[in-house]
Amino acid sequence: MRIARVYKKESVPEADATDLSLLDPLIKKYKGKKGNVIPLLQGAQAIYGFIPRAAFERISEGTGLPLSDMFGVATFYAQFRLKPVGKHIIKVCHGTACHVQNAKEITESIEEALKVKDGETTIDRLFTLESVACLGCCSLAPVMMIGDQTYGKLTGNEAVKVIKNIRLSENN
Repeated sequence: MRIARVYKKESVPEADATDLSLLDPLIKKYKGKKGNVIPLLQGAQAIYGFIPRAAFERISEGTGLPLSDMFGVATFYAQFRLKPVGKHIIKVCHGTACHVQNAKEITESIEEALKVKDGETTIDRLFTLESVACLGCCSLAPVMMIGDQTYGKLTGNEAVKVIKNIRLSENN
């Protein structure tokens, strides 16, 4: 018996009216250079916050790089994003030290407060929640990072309070 895979069609919003001309200086800088795929993808992500499909196509047209090669690199490395993310990325550590200190409670509390699952972005694109393998702050377990700010020895309620404070500061 053969099982057919069912793929979820996901509507990924492109950047509002993606201005592909922003890629032209980047393409000019790296066109024909050896090892240009990663810098091109990093540059595109720096411009749009993620790499829209249209950006892949423009880079391919401008450099001659095959789309399959670029998608292969973009899906291999965790640094690249293929869909929009929030202004604030919440990284909850689930490494060994954090796991034993109940990092799961932090993630679940944030999921409930923001009404998103791990890896998802809030509707207002203010927050994206990500579980990560290790943040390297084991003595502060359990830990989360938002931007370059680290919050340690957290409970679920404390994590949600931090996020609520960020939301309040964004609304002022």
